[in-house]
Amino acid sequence: MAVLLSQINGELNGKLVGQPDLPISGIASLKEATKGCISFISHGRYQHLLKDFKGSALIVSEALQGFVPPEVALIVVDDPYWAYARLTQFWRRAHPRPQGPLIHPSAVIHPDAWLDSDVEVGPLSVIEAGARIGAGTRILARVTVMADVIMGKRCVLHPGVVVGADGFGFAQHESEWVKIEQLGNVVLGNDVELGANTCVDRAALGSTTLCDGVKIDNLVQIGHNVHIGPHTAMAGCVGVAGSARIGARCTFGGGAIVLGHLEVADDVHVSAASVVTKSIKSAGQYSGLFPLDDNQSWEKNAASLKQLHALRERIKSLESQFQKKASP
Repeated sequence: MAVLLSQINGELNGKLVGQPDLPISGIASLKEATKGCISFISHGRYQHLLKDFKGSALIVSEALQGFVPPEVALIVVDDPYWAYARLTQFWRRAHPRPQGPLIHPSAVIHPDAWLDSDVEVGPLSVIEAGARIGAGTRILARVTVMADVIMGKRCVLHPGVVVGADGFGFAQHESEWVKIEQLGNVVLGNDVELGANTCVDRAALGSTTLCDGVKIDNLVQIGHNVHIGPHTAMAGCVGVAGSARIGARCTFGGGAIVLGHLEVADDVHVSAASVVTKSIKSAGQYSGLFPLDDNQSWEKNAASLKQLHALRERIKSLESQFQKKASP
C-alpha cells in the first residue's frame, strides 16, 4: 500500500522538495531503490552512489542536497539517519502485520506471573512465577522469563532470549565445585531491547539491572549482578562478567569483553573485540587486543607494552645524539 510523500514528511517534519502527492511504495537502500522507493543518505562517503540513484525520493541533509539528481524528490532534515529510524517506525504502523492473539496458545504463563493487558507473548515462550511485565512489551518466540523478573514498559525480547537463569556461581572446595544458589532477580527498565539468544543472568543476591533504554544485540551474555546504565548499547557476542558496573550512554562493539567487578564510566565507547581488563574512569574511545600467551609471559609482555612510548622517546633521543656525534 503506497503512502504519499507528504504523509512521510509530516512524520519527519523536514523540508519537502518535490511533488507532495508522490506515491511511495517501499523503503530501499541507495543501491537497490527503484521507482516508487524512498531511501536516505546519512554520510558523505556514500555520495558517489547518488548519481546512479533510481528511487523516487530521498531523505538527505542540506549539505548533500545539491548532489542529488534533480528528478528525485527530497525530504531535507538535520539528521537523516534519525529520520530514517522514524520512517521505519511510521512504515510499520502504516503496514501492520496480521495480528493473532496477544498470548500465543503454546505460551506457558504461570498463574502467579503478572502481565499488563497489552503484553504480547509469542509461541513456546515461558513466563515463570513472580515475573512482572509492563505495558507494551513484546516477548517473541521461544523466550524464557524466569521467576521474579521485573520488566518495564515497551521492552522487546527477541527469539531465544533467556532472562533470569542462574548466574555462574560456584565455590571451589578441594576438587569439587559447590553451587551457590542464585537468590536474586533481574530488573529491566523501560524500552529495553534484547537480541536473539541473549542471556541476562539473575543476581546471586540483589538484582542484575539493565536501566531504561538499554539495547542489546544477539548472543550477548550479561552475568549476575551486572548493572548497565541508561541508553547503553552492545553489539553481538559481547560478554559482561559478574558484578561489572557499566555507565550510561556507553557503546560496545561486537565481541568486546568486560571482566568482572570492574567499573566503566558514562559515555565510554569500547571498540570491537577489545577486552576491558581494568576499570575505566573517564569518557572516551577505548581499544585493545593482545595475543594469547601463558600468563607469566603475558604479564611481562603487557608490562613492557605499557612502556613502549617511553622507550620510543628514549630511542629517538639516542639516535639524535648519535647523529650529532657522527656528523663532521
